[in-house]
Amino acid sequence: MEAQSAVAPWLALILAPGLGTRRFAQLKEHFGSALGWVDQPDSALRTAGLSAAQIRALHQPDPEAMQRCWDWLQRPDHHLVTLDDDYYPPLLREIADPPPALFVAGQRDCLLRPQLAIVGSRNASPGGLDHARSFAATLARSGLVITSGLAAGIDGAAHQACLHAGGYTVAVAGTGLDRVYPARHRDLARAIVVQGALVSTFAPGIEPRPGHFPARNRVISGMSLGTLVIEAGQRSGSLITARLASEQGREVFAVPGSVHNPLARGCHRLIREGGKLVETAEDVLEDLQPLARQLGLALAARLEQESVSDLEPDAATPHVAQDEEYRRLLAAVGYDPTPVDDIINRSQLTAGAVSSMLLLLELDGFVSAHAGGRYSRTHKEPE
Repeated sequence: MEAQSAVAPWLALILAPGLGTRRFAQLKEHFGSALGWVDQPDSALRTAGLSAAQIRALHQPDPEAMQRCWDWLQRPDHHLVTLDDDYYPPLLREIADPPPALFVAGQRDCLLRPQLAIVGSRNASPGGLDHARSFAATLARSGLVITSGLAAGIDGAAHQACLHAGGYTVAVAGTGLDRVYPARHRDLARAIVVQGALVSTFAPGIEPRPGHFPARNRVISGMSLGTLVIEAGQRSGSLITARLASEQGREVFAVPGSVHNPLARGCHRLIREGGKLVETAEDVLEDLQPLARQLGLALAARLEQESVSDLEPDAATPHVAQDEEYRRLLAAVGYDPTPVDDIINRSQLTAGAVSSMLLLLELDGFVSAHAGGRYSRTHKEPE
């Protein structure tokens, strides 16, 4: 568990009543850093716009709420990823007023990989669920993390298909991560922790409330390169996610449907308003691959401690022909699907390095991903 002295101020920020992302951004700007308020007197905090109750809560957080947070963070693979943390999702950091910290259960590394949000109706048709599974599986095999909200319907189908395809999936909750909503997705949530991550801006103990889900949707769209909407009625919460994605400068994709299907009307509305009509996963990949590759380069730089800033976005994967580690990794990947653990053992590289290098090799067509987290070499050879 992270040291309490380092984590405590962040928890105080999260637990302070009425201290939303906008007020946090104002506080950060006023004092010059996210935790610049810590040693300030009450008078300075009042000048920064905080109420007496908020100042009290920052200096003396609710002890029961703090204890719930400590207890939760002590468990394996439970983390608090703060805005100053290397694991904070890079695209989420770019939005206006990003959340100060995220509770994360599972694999933090997948927060750094290129993500696509797939959202849609909770009461999806059988055809809509089939679309969600097909898109999610294909896009996961192409190296994208599938991100959604753990809801019934399209969300759950996308998460499940991604897991079955051997990909990573991220579920953003509108509750504390000590509970699962809806309850029927408990087994799904447990599987996601193993092969992805559960994420929430809400502290343990927080129950589902209607007002929480727009904030959850903002995180879903904010972490992602784009948002794909599959079946949405005119009043669907998925349209909120799509609107937020558009406001954040991200791509919005929509799958069209029958004019007689009321669940297609939200998608048709998005298309009329400028969302991109897509019929296949390849349509999505064509738009997202350049930015996904840039994020892959950034991940490689962080995990391998290398500088790749001078590379052009469309340049060949770094070092494949010249770098010994890339040659060793390619040699460790068979032409038949090979488990990642075998690749790590054969190459004698770290798990983190293998993860980032495989992503770059996959994006440039040197390897292909398969179900169960396996990879195979293609016939493309480094020049």
